[in-house]
Amino acid sequence: MSYLFDSGNWEWLWTGNNFRFLIEGFLVNLEIALIGMFFSMIFGLILALMRISKRRFVSVPAGIWVDVWRNLPLILIILYLALAVPTAWREAYSDVIPGWFPEALQDELVLGALLGLVLYNSAVLCEIMRSGIQSLDRGQHEAAASLGLTYTQQMRLVILPQGLRRMVPATVSQLITLNKDTTLVSIIAIQEVIGRAGNITSASGFFGGVPAPVLQVYLVVGVLFIFVNLALSRLSRRLEIRERERTGTTLERVRGIEDQVAAESDVTPSR
Repeated sequence: MSYLFDSGNWEWLWTGNNFRFLIEGFLVNLEIALIGMFFSMIFGLILALMRISKRRFVSVPAGIWVDVWRNLPLILIILYLALAVPTAWREAYSDVIPGWFPEALQDELVLGALLGLVLYNSAVLCEIMRSGIQSLDRGQHEAAASLGLTYTQQMRLVILPQGLRRMVPATVSQLITLNKDTTLVSIIAIQEVIGRAGNITSASGFFGGVPAPVLQVYLVVGVLFIFVNLALSRLSRRLEIRERERTGTTLERVRGIEDQVAAESDVTPSR
């Protein structure tokens, strides 16, 4: 423990531009995560709607697509796409990427990393969204149909607003996982926070610099992720509370099996 809290092992943090160098790398992770979250949620919802479609020529291919990408290791997907993305796609990416984007995001290899994150996480989010939609009582569909709403109107006005609210905790949990998974892009030489942490540790002590122990450097990286992911968790909690206050829904805490039996007896109609 003395090694961990020894002030000499933390001197690297405020020496030179080490901390700024780490923060700039962490911002690359956040930018990749935000892009991945945006497209993963869009494609995840599209896939979920396809999976629950009554047309088998739509639902079956969507199910196969989701099962394939959801069950592949993400690191394998990123590595494969980084090598397999056609050159024309990479050139098109380089042409459309804004010049003010960080240099790391202008690298052609980022396209493969982004595609890998979106393909994997959209498949996972698809299952989360599908379960949220299908958890609604069948009466919701019947009530919406009795009002003369079309299937599209039912989904847009009745089903999706309720289903999406139910899956907020699980969705945010997966987005937190996506944020952490951005560290995997370091395997294709993208200079994000993990790559920069390795640079700091490998260059420590050179040219009269102070040592940067591996443990302390990666602890700082871990704290950065904890800070952002806790903020996402708190945001998820606030959304749940606000929705509960808006709808007037109150949830009773269930502590044990006796409480569960009592709760079921309260809602079971007497004969």
